[in-house]
Amino acid sequence: MKILICNDDGFQAPGIVSLHDALRTVADVEVVAPEHNNSAKSNALTLNAPLYVHKAYNGFRYVNGTPADCVHIALTGLLGYRPDLVVSGINNGANMGDDTIYSGTVGAAMEAYLFGIPAIAFSQTEKGWGCIDVAAQQARNLVQQLMPSLEAVAEGAQPTIPPWLLNVNIPNLPTDQLQGFKVCRLGRRHSAERVIMQTSPRGEIMYWIGGSGQAKEAGEGTDFHATTQGFVSITPLQVDLTDHERLPYWAQTAAKLTHRH
Repeated sequence: MKILICNDDGFQAPGIVSLHDALRTVADVEVVAPEHNNSAKSNALTLNAPLYVHKAYNGFRYVNGTPADCVHIALTGLLGYRPDLVVSGINNGANMGDDTIYSGTVGAAMEAYLFGIPAIAFSQTEKGWGCIDVAAQQARNLVQQLMPSLEAVAEGAQPTIPPWLLNVNIPNLPTDQLQGFKVCRLGRRHSAERVIMQTSPRGEIMYWIGGSGQAKEAGEGTDFHATTQGFVSITPLQVDLTDHERLPYWAQTAAKLTHRH
């Protein structure tokens, strides 16, 4: 098994170090991650500046770009091979509900998914890296569970399976307090907190994006509810943003416009 690891907190973050240490015991792993923190960069690619790759003392490679940049250049020439799985994280804080739209952690995994490679985005529900070794162990448990089917595809024993994208959030709890894994849908958050305004030393107004809002839709069946109950949440994601239910309505609008034309 060949696994590519990325994140959005930067190549020196405790989350990616712990994830690498856990997964290297069960697979061949390589790290290509951002040089600096790139939280909330989503799927952004750098198109107006060159990207440089450097190697750290521990063998990790880091890029002066976004999480999606890292995965993109890794898959289109840097690695020289196609990994069986791409894993992103472990993120310093939750990526649940609406967070997945903004998350650089999810963006890195989604970039692999767009290339047809199965991918997982791992996050801890609270910031601060509490129980990070436990989170890394849970990540390894999930990867090991998925490995037989991935290895069978790699060896040609079964046909290529459609790529999948999993968003996984792990509570910051010791092993004996975790309740297991639960598959669930994304919840929703309230609107973000107000923007923070400050005056610079030169008298100019500065604006800082406020924090994420509180959970709005967090009932049973959502990732918010599952993690609150001590479960590791697993949410399968898709990239199709089409509002299929409203296609007929907009088809009528288009037909009226066509008729007038």
